Amino acid sequence: MAPSVSGGTHRIEQVHVPAGSFRMGDSSGDGNRPDGETPVHDVELDAFEIDATSVTNADFAAFADATGYRTEAETFGYSAVFHLALAAEPDEIMGPAAGAPWWRGVRGADWRHPGGSRSSVEGLEDHPVVHVSWNDAQAYCAWAGRRLPTEAEWERASRGGLDGARFPWGDELMDGDSWRVNIWQGTFPGTNTTEDGWLTTAPVRSFRPNAYGLWQTVGNVWEWCSDWFDPSYYGRSPSSNPRGPGLGMARVLRGGSYLCHISYCYRYRNSARSSNTPDSSMGNAGFRTVAI
Repeated sequence: MAPSVSGGTHRIEQVHVPAGSFRMGDSSGDGNRPDGETPVHDVELDAFEIDATSVTNADFAAFADATGYRTEAETFGYSAVFHLALAAEPDEIMGPAAGAPWWRGVRGADWRHPGGSRSSVEGLEDHPVVHVSWNDAQAYCAWAGRRLPTEAEWERASRGGLDGARFPWGDELMDGDSWRVNIWQGTFPGTNTTEDGWLTTAPVRSFRPNAYGLWQTVGNVWEWCSDWFDPSYYGRSPSSNPRGPGLGMARVLRGGSYLCHISYCYRYRNSARSSNTPDSSMGNAGFRTVAI
């Protein structure tokens, strides 16, 4: 890590989300109760400008090269890599994560080396940056004069004006025989048939944008939001511009990732929620930003 530096140039195309209200939460009965996707509640938001895509490897490289910033994965010396994405020496693989054996702690895994020391982001400049913690995303925002979206802003933007829809494009997962999202096909966690074309991340402008013009808010990579996570928050959330709980142990993640599969992680939906500690990094989480 490095001291906070400002004055950077943020080059990602912006999408205008108009002021208005929407119904936030799971109206289809698909959510996991511990995630706190209910009750569905009306939320009024001011207008805001949000990135059309996740922050890419090229975007993050501009920040890191300009500031000398080192991510928490780099300073800690390791990060979490999905077992089929490993590109590391045997003695760098620390072993499976408790309760999630498809994850491996890998020494030398970071945003420049997403699979481990034998990998790089060469040729992946237009893929979403991964292995960035919430704290790392905050550092980028400070440099770029941006902020992370609130959870409510993220969901309104992802919905693209479709009231109550499961996905950014509607309720049906497939477009005939075609995939609209980068998630897992096959049997998790051992066999991915890659029918959507990707084992791990896809370029940020793959598939189609939603009606507002946002690309891949669901699938591909989880995206950090500004809020602390509390599964009971929706029951007491303010109706106007909610900012999340005042305190917490973990920060909100939204959108699911290339590892999501309905058999165990049906979180590639507009209303789906997850969380992790602010210093956690993994090979399927990134972020997009909002104008201050």
